[in-house]
Amino acid sequence: MVNSKILLGITGSIAAYKSVEIGRRLIDEGYSVQVVMTKSACNFITPLTLESVTGKPVLTDLFSDPFSHINLSKESSLLLIAPATANTINKLRCGIADDLLSNLWLTHEGPTLIAPAMNHRMYRHFSVQKSIKELQKLGVNFVGPVSGSLACGEEGEGRMADVSTIVEAAIAALTQKDLKGQHILVTAGPTLEAIDPVRFISNRSSGKMGYAIAKAALRRGAKVTLISGPTSQMPLEGVYFISVEKASEMETAVLKHLPKATAVIMAAAVADFAPAIINQSKITKNNISSITLKKTTDILKKTGKIKNKRILIGFAAETGKNIENAKAKLKEKNLDLIVLNDVTQKGAGFNVDTNIVTIIDRKGKVADYPLMKKIEVANVILDGLLEVRKRGNL
Repeated sequence: MVNSKILLGITGSIAAYKSVEIGRRLIDEGYSVQVVMTKSACNFITPLTLESVTGKPVLTDLFSDPFSHINLSKESSLLLIAPATANTINKLRCGIADDLLSNLWLTHEGPTLIAPAMNHRMYRHFSVQKSIKELQKLGVNFVGPVSGSLACGEEGEGRMADVSTIVEAAIAALTQKDLKGQHILVTAGPTLEAIDPVRFISNRSSGKMGYAIAKAALRRGAKVTLISGPTSQMPLEGVYFISVEKASEMETAVLKHLPKATAVIMAAAVADFAPAIINQSKITKNNISSITLKKTTDILKKTGKIKNKRILIGFAAETGKNIENAKAKLKEKNLDLIVLNDVTQKGAGFNVDTNIVTIIDRKGKVADYPLMKKIEVANVILDGLLEVRKRGNL
């Protein structure tokens, strides 16, 4: 996906100012962004602003280069129109090409993604709804709009989708759907075991790795169920999300949703111990000398016993690169792959956006990977899942 060129079309809506952030985020993700603005859009935001963000001249005139509408389309992987007005959506449906952007729509052969933005009455108008339905039949994807406060002061559906939602939809549109037809169950984050109403036992897991796996799987076309312990991560749009707290709740959720899953990736750091007795009121310092603990259920091991033909992937967070421990865990828990990471290494482990992993399969093959973003690690794990499936495990 890196270096793919995206055509970012901006039309005459007050939401045009958000396109600056859309362009910046896409560039941060490694994409090349070429902005095309309608004349009306220039009334809301200047081309210079977009040029400063993208580092490229913004195109507004159909006739400054007679073949720009052809050449730009041939070079680009995605046409993203954000914001898209009612006027633009209706023109696209009818094939009217009276400016550079609408001409690009006629010559572009890749995916098109549209983020509508308009007054709620305009959005509900039969002509706009008919245009959206007709464009969807042609394979055009829409993101939003959402309900909320509109520029006119009214409330309703017509507000452009959040920038993060649009950027994620754009990346997904450019991602190969090699996991289509798969239902992947992912666990993420820590579990929290109460001592009393105030205190608990937990661990340092942030949930970032599990959420990255869920995001990557969704981008690649899988249906995703995400079971998460308490984290600061935001639930992902398009993912079936289940929030749990205790290890026992995570166990129940995993067993409930296992039958529909074709693969399970258990990235959660489930607490190994829980207090044997949960006090119903806060324990004072003077009234406690020790806490009796009990082991929690080994959810990964229990899942391994009943997985049948499902692919099962587990994690081994170690304070050191202990390959033999990971291999033993893989065998004991009937895993297809195990992801080993040494949490003492700089840039790896908890509460960071990167990781350093070693992936081991059932045949004992050991693959070391360098420091990568967790979304990149997620894709490596999913590639491993596909390799296991190719060998006939699923």
